[in-house]
Amino acid sequence: MTVRLNSDHLSVCRDHHAERQLHLLKEALVADELIPYLGPGLLQLSSAAPPVPDRPAAVAAALNKRATVSSKIRSNMWSVAQFIEQRRHRRTLQAWMAEIFAPSVPPTALHLWLATLPLSLIIDSWYDGTMRAAIAAKGRTDVVEIQGITRANEKAHIWTKTYDLSGRELGPGPVARTVLYAPHGSVRPAANFLVSDSDYVEVLTEIDIQTPIPERVKERRTNRGFFFVGCRFDDQMLRIFARQIMKRSNGPHFAVIDAETMTKNERRFCAECAISLIDLSIGEVAAGLVDPT
Repeated sequence: MTVRLNSDHLSVCRDHHAERQLHLLKEALVADELIPYLGPGLLQLSSAAPPVPDRPAAVAAALNKRATVSSKIRSNMWSVAQFIEQRRHRRTLQAWMAEIFAPSVPPTALHLWLATLPLSLIIDSWYDGTMRAAIAAKGRTDVVEIQGITRANEKAHIWTKTYDLSGRELGPGPVARTVLYAPHGSVRPAANFLVSDSDYVEVLTEIDIQTPIPERVKERRTNRGFFFVGCRFDDQMLRIFARQIMKRSNGPHFAVIDAETMTKNERRFCAECAISLIDLSIGEVAAGLVDPT
């Protein structure tokens, strides 16, 4: 089943074109015409019970085990993190997040397949670092990772830090075939996390004029579309970042989402951003892309 969008609503079309659609998506990825935008839902492919949280609410629950917060904010990751930062200090929040995401997640076949492609840009929107591990496992040396950082620990007016796959911090301008961009940070190599409300205050005040978005991301998105997999858009923060990272890209855009569980805000967001939905499970899409035939 595939889902097509128009400007007003989502229309569901039951047909036999899903396999053909996946084939075209695969061709576009191989040709470096689409930018993979990876979310925490990909953890479902690695294990029925992933070793790290696979959604923001699960991070909030893990933090709640370390510091009990008000029931009004208990399921909101950003608010729980803010509470801990204010009451227990930023170092405590960072240490707990590093502890929560310390277990390694084995790269899935989809991660490993993407790691073989000469993609100009990959977006990894979760903290687990699995895409980084997949690329390292392939022995590639033509990749740099740019991570969003909290301004809480910085005196310089910077929004990101750049690393090679060994974990060595680099200057702002190394040339690389593939840029791996983690806008919210990552547990590896330096436990950079944008997670509390205060982390996003400055970012959100300037993201509309694109200041926090790295120049190499802006350059490489221009003539490409985005392919969202493992992502949901049921929180305003997630929608803002996806919208701003997509900004000024040519498209087309696609997202793997269960249409029946979509919220009204998700439907509106996808319609506004002209994101076509692939109403298949992540497992089906991953198998269709990775299948050598």
